[in-house]
Amino acid sequence: MASLRLVAPQLESQHKHLFNLLKTPGSIKTLNHLKSIHVRLLQTNLHQDSFAIGNFIIHCSTLGCMNYAHQLFDNMSQPNSFVWNMMIRGFQQNQESRSALVLFDQMKIRSVIGDKFTYPFVIRACNDLLEQSRGKCVHGEVLKVGLEVDVFVGTSLVEFYSGFESMRYAYKVFDELVVKDMVVWTAILYGFVSKFGDVERGRELFNRMPNRDLVIWNIMINGYVKVGNVDDARTLFEHAPVKDMLMCNTILGGYVRSGEVEKMMQFFNDMPKKDLVSWNSVIGGLVRSKRCSEAMKYFQKMQMLNVSPNDVTLISILLGCAQVGALDVGKWVHSYIDRNSIGLKNLIGTALVDMYSKCGELESAKSVFENMLERDVVSWNAMIMGFSMNGQSRKTLEFFKRMKTEGVDPNDATILGVLCACVHGGLVDEGRRYFASMSNDLGLTPKLEHYGCMVDLLGRAGLLDESYRLIKSMPITPHTGVWGALLGACKIHGNVELAELAIEQLIQLDLEDGGYLAIMSNIYANAGRWDDVSKVRELMKKKGIGKIRGCSSIEINGEIHEFGVEEKIHPRAKEINEMLGEISHRLKWAGHFSNKNEVLFDVEEEDKEKTLIFHSEKMAVAFGLIATKKGTVIRVVKNLRICSDCHASVKLISRIFEREIVIRDRSRFHHFKDGSCSCGDYW
Repeated sequence: MASLRLVAPQLESQHKHLFNLLKTPGSIKTLNHLKSIHVRLLQTNLHQDSFAIGNFIIHCSTLGCMNYAHQLFDNMSQPNSFVWNMMIRGFQQNQESRSALVLFDQMKIRSVIGDKFTYPFVIRACNDLLEQSRGKCVHGEVLKVGLEVDVFVGTSLVEFYSGFESMRYAYKVFDELVVKDMVVWTAILYGFVSKFGDVERGRELFNRMPNRDLVIWNIMINGYVKVGNVDDARTLFEHAPVKDMLMCNTILGGYVRSGEVEKMMQFFNDMPKKDLVSWNSVIGGLVRSKRCSEAMKYFQKMQMLNVSPNDVTLISILLGCAQVGALDVGKWVHSYIDRNSIGLKNLIGTALVDMYSKCGELESAKSVFENMLERDVVSWNAMIMGFSMNGQSRKTLEFFKRMKTEGVDPNDATILGVLCACVHGGLVDEGRRYFASMSNDLGLTPKLEHYGCMVDLLGRAGLLDESYRLIKSMPITPHTGVWGALLGACKIHGNVELAELAIEQLIQLDLEDGGYLAIMSNIYANAGRWDDVSKVRELMKKKGIGKIRGCSSIEINGEIHEFGVEEKIHPRAKEINEMLGEISHRLKWAGHFSNKNEVLFDVEEEDKEKTLIFHSEKMAVAFGLIATKKGTVIRVVKNLRICSDCHASVKLISRIFEREIVIRDRSRFHHFKDGSCSCGDYW
């Protein structure tokens, strides 16, 4: 008898210890620990105790072991509603919502009545499975048992109807709740603002709220930003009693998406604290707006403040380097990647390939490509387009064959790169074959860009009639790129009649780019039709459009210097003008005569020659000659197509000054060396 009296207190102590352990969140951390507790439940005869098993199921759910929990549950003779609720909750929270609903059906079959802890997880399971009809049926059951006024059940119904953008029903549930806590206020606001996009209705609710926490302020501010109303978001932000980094970055991101760069920079500079997301936003925003020099400065400032960049930062900067040809900065980023053992992951590797290709460093681009850990079709496309734009047409086609051999399926961007290579190399037969293979062999539908390439390819080769017939046979309406390609070909071959057909179509397409009208003016000028030149200039004036400003940039010691036509605002403008004078003098000694047809106006011959001297690419080259040591490669990026006079001039400059000069214009690279160009004078 004495021994029995000792056993009871000992067992009671074990029960108490187990209950305390089970009630403590996170006290069971591994599956093995979970199994050992199960053994102790069996030893102490608690495996039929609903309180113990219900709490045990919570730990199973936390560890993602709902199958294990289900085995215990099936062995219980009479689980109460608490155990059923924990099972349903566990399945729903572990993304096994179908099992949660099956269990709910079994619960009803066994006549176990659901309560306010049952229905929220059942309703969420219906939402997870997008079963709107089932959810409405569950709502009907809620009404039958009188739980519609419970704030927990009501919140789940508000979330359910918001998920299906049924905000009329969501608001009706919300409005009928007697007690409204912060959770249900947050749910209805999130539904209207974030799910349904009704910011004005959301603002009404916001103004009615008895209390507003940071989550509420962030929902409202993010809602304004999502609909593009950044100014109202900013106003609301200024009135927020507490401002966190999420709120600040939301405003910053709004300015980035709306393209309001000045406001973005001002807001960023005024922020008392900045995290990596903030830096990435402002750098990415500047790159997107093609203000890459400023993006580089922010990147450098970020380094000075010891803020470590991540993949997003590095990719943004590499994209910026690619845009302006900032090879030195691009190389620094590459070395940073190597120093920090970041590895040539797919996105970063592709960004490096793109950067080196667009800076004219093909060998470096190829080296990165070959060392990438994995390569997808985007990586291959970057390398193929790199070869293409750098005039390596045959190499492009070889790489395309290798791509297919290695089992990577080309997409329409791949074929675009291949067709561009055919354009740059004058490979008419190959271009025809690859264009036909798109639909015949690859199952790809040609897009406007592919037709534009073919029109360009045929037109440059002098096959203007075939080029025009292709346009007329297109199954899709030609855009400005297609007609512009034909117009460019007409300029090369002096076909005024076909050029007039092309410019008529371009004008009908609500032309805003004066560049095409400038080309037409040039065609008339070359034909000596000065009255027609005047008419084109008058049309440009009437439409309020002008030729796109030509500008060229060059990177010197990591800093980007930009030059516009005849601009004299550079700090070293005097030295640049002196170098331009020397270049002009030495070009004449070498027998170069300016191609004055590139000047679009009927002006004096001497004035035409002066205008040509101050083309932006010549100014950038002149600066490169005075700002770099002898033997340094001069790299220039131009936003327009290089003119024939500049092309002929730079060929001679490369020989006279013994410099390799690389110019990237709007469509391709020109590598000038020893008086010749990689394009073979075909561009």
